[in-house]
Amino acid sequence: MLRRPRNNEHYASPEQIREKYDLWGIEKGVIMTGISPEFGFHIQSNEEAYQLAQDYPETFYWFCNLHPTMGKNSPDTDFSYFLDFYKKLGAKGVGEVTFNYYIDDPLVDNLFYHCAKCDMPVTIHIAPQVGGYYGIVDDLGLPRLEALLDKYPRLRILGHSQFFWSEIGRDVTEETRGQYPAGKVEPGRLVELFENYPNLLGDLSAGSGQNAVMRDIDFGLWFMERFQDRLFYGTDVSSPSVEFQLGSWLDEMNALGKLSDDAYMKICRTNALGILEH
Repeated sequence: MLRRPRNNEHYASPEQIREKYDLWGIEKGVIMTGISPEFGFHIQSNEEAYQLAQDYPETFYWFCNLHPTMGKNSPDTDFSYFLDFYKKLGAKGVGEVTFNYYIDDPLVDNLFYHCAKCDMPVTIHIAPQVGGYYGIVDDLGLPRLEALLDKYPRLRILGHSQFFWSEIGRDVTEETRGQYPAGKVEPGRLVELFENYPNLLGDLSAGSGQNAVMRDIDFGLWFMERFQDRLFYGTDVSSPSVEFQLGSWLDEMNALGKLSDDAYMKICRTNALGILEH
C-alpha cells in the first residue's frame, strides 16, 4: 500500500473504506480520480477508479476526471469524446477537479463547456491562487464561479473545500477564507449564489462542509432546510484514520426533530441517487 509523503499514512483500502461505511451506516460512496500533479505525487487513473467500481460494486460508484491540458493542450479540445466514453463505462460525474488554473482560463472553460454538454456534474476544489495550492482558482467572493454558473446553466457544480465553504459567512476575509471559521453566521456570498443559481450544489464532505453547517447550528439547520434539494452528505475518506462527525450529527438533529425528515433523507440519500442512479 502506497504511503503519502506528507503524513506517512497510506490511502484507505477498499476493505478499510467498507469498514468505515458500515460503521457510519453508509450504503455506497463515490471513488473520485486523482489525475492532477498539483494534488500530489500519487496519481489514480480513470481506469483504476473504473476497476474499483467493477470489483466492489456494493461499495463504489465512480467519477472520471480530465485535465484541461489533455488532448491537444488547446481550448478547442473535444472533451465530449472522452466524457461520453467514460460515461458509457458508468462514470457518474467529473472530479474531484484539483488542477491549479483560474476558473475562467480558456482551457478550463472549454472543459466545463463539454461537461455541461455531456450532462456530467463536476465536483470542484476551490483554491486562492495559482501556485502553492491545488484546486481551481477564484477570488474572495467567488466572482469567477458565479460567472461560470451563469454562463453554463446546465452545468451542475458540486462545491467543495475551505475556500468554497468559508464563503457561507459574511465575515470571511482573505486571511480566513482557507480556514474553518467559527461562531455565528451572517449569511454571506455563498448563500447568495445558492439563491441565484439552481445549478450550484453543495458537497458537505470533509471538515469544510461539516464546519459550514455545524459552526452555527441554527443557521446550519436553516441552510439545510432551505437548500435541501441541492446538498449532499459526504465523508472524503482518504486514510484509515479519518473521522467525521457530520453523519452522526445529522442523525441526531433529525431524531430531535430539528432537521425535517424530507431534508434529512434528501441530503443523506435521495439527492445523491438522483445523480448516481441516473
